Amino acid sequence: MDETEFWELVDDTREAAEGDPEEQADLLVERLAQLDPDSVLDFARHFESRYNRAYRWDLWGAAWVLLDGASDDAFDFFRCWLIGQGREVFEGAVHDPDALAELLGDFDEEIDGDGEELGYAADEAYEQLTGVVAPDLEIPPAPPEPEGTPVDFEDERLLAERYPRLWERFRG
Repeated sequence: MDETEFWELVDDTREAAEGDPEEQADLLVERLAQLDPDSVLDFARHFESRYNRAYRWDLWGAAWVLLDGASDDAFDFFRCWLIGQGREVFEGAVHDPDALAELLGDFDEEIDGDGEELGYAADEAYEQLTGVVAPDLEIPPAPPEPEGTPVDFEDERLLAERYPRLWERFRG
């Protein structure tokens, strides 16, 4: 599975789920379970490499503004959700986290921003196909700390300055 196929699968399942991340995860498991195990592992590698790439302080700050707070776990689930939004939103957010203010359509705090189940979809599909747990993906692990300069999440003035469009749309 190449990168284009990865993103097509993400987009197709998001559209079919009408943006609901839990439904998208279920559809992703179904679609992946129709592939061969090696393709499922390829999907998992694509997902994991993007998940690790999004481990950045500036994205965590954006998640904090969007979600009105984001613990370690909430940021992990946010990164899964961000991948689930597709290539354009993901790449735009990695390039400029404040651009999420324009990249996102409707945002429902009850369901959006938490894609925990998306992070397990490839593992579930692989296990359904093979009856065993997926092997190590053999990709570099995420760094121990997020990339970039730490953000003081408690300083609302700083957050409003650093993420002016997100702040205005979601907190203003």
